[in-house]
Amino acid sequence: MRDPYEVLGVQRSASAADVKKAYRKLAKKLHPDANKKDPKAADKFAELNSAHEIVGDEDKRKAFDRGEIDGDGKPRFQGFEGFRGRPGAGGPDFGRDGFESYTWGPEGVRRTGPRGGTAGAAPGGPGGGRFEDILSSMFGFGGGPGARGGAAFEAEDIGSAARGQDISAAMAITLNEAAHGGARRVGLPNGKDLEVKIPPGVTDGQQIRLKGQGMPSPGGGPPGDVLIAVSIAPHPLFKVEGQNLRLELPVTLYEAVLGAKVRVPTLDGAVELAIPANTSGGRTFRLKGKGLPGKSGAGDLFVTVKIVLPDGKDAELEELMKKWRDTKPYDPRSGMG
Repeated sequence: MRDPYEVLGVQRSASAADVKKAYRKLAKKLHPDANKKDPKAADKFAELNSAHEIVGDEDKRKAFDRGEIDGDGKPRFQGFEGFRGRPGAGGPDFGRDGFESYTWGPEGVRRTGPRGGTAGAAPGGPGGGRFEDILSSMFGFGGGPGARGGAAFEAEDIGSAARGQDISAAMAITLNEAAHGGARRVGLPNGKDLEVKIPPGVTDGQQIRLKGQGMPSPGGGPPGDVLIAVSIAPHPLFKVEGQNLRLELPVTLYEAVLGAKVRVPTLDGAVELAIPANTSGGRTFRLKGKGLPGKSGAGDLFVTVKIVLPDGKDAELEELMKKWRDTKPYDPRSGMG
């Protein structure tokens, strides 16, 4: 994968807020639903989410900046501990002048210095130590009784086989699925189809991990995982703000002036809301617990009143407004300068 900072289009010094802003902007631009004619849209979106998983997470970002993990979040090879010798450590010194080498001869293992000189027999017994003792000093392998002899050693001596590669994919869900959960079949880049269970309360940009469903390990280790980036498709009525929802509620002029009880749609069905008399457009009411579910409880639904006049010209209404203007004028913009 490319450098995650490059994918997100931010500098390494970017703040967490700048990273989040850049991610949201690109997520809207690269979402597969907005690029249906681009066959690589899903790959681009998955790459974006993988980059955000690194840079958007404080600990992973620090680990990446230190070079401990790569752009896919996998550990980088840091070298074997103990390669650089210490005075009196008895181990090899791979200094800046060159490499030491070991030769096998009648007198045992001999250590040769960087410039070709003999540094003396390796420790471990008369005439030099066994080869596995050298390995033990270099890599920490066991060299005692019962250990494997000779110069050959197998992969399992070094450690268990690496796990398989992870697979990234993208999935768009409805707001109703985000609130109540569900299931969807997702096609993966490797041609495999999986049925993914959507947990209630999943948020836009969240990643679902399916353990063991990724690529198999070439060395016989555990398989990788599938990482699915979730996006919530736009809803015709509701706007998502974290766990909260916002709704613009149209009301008539007479409902705003006289007050009324109106039905308000929610994700769990319509509820009745009392609009007080003399309600101005833009006034917002909060319906507690009518937002999206979450770990700390459900969010709220914020309903904003929008006064809508009747279609077409109404002579009687116009005459009433002229009379109101002449006899009861008022300025709602006073104090604005």
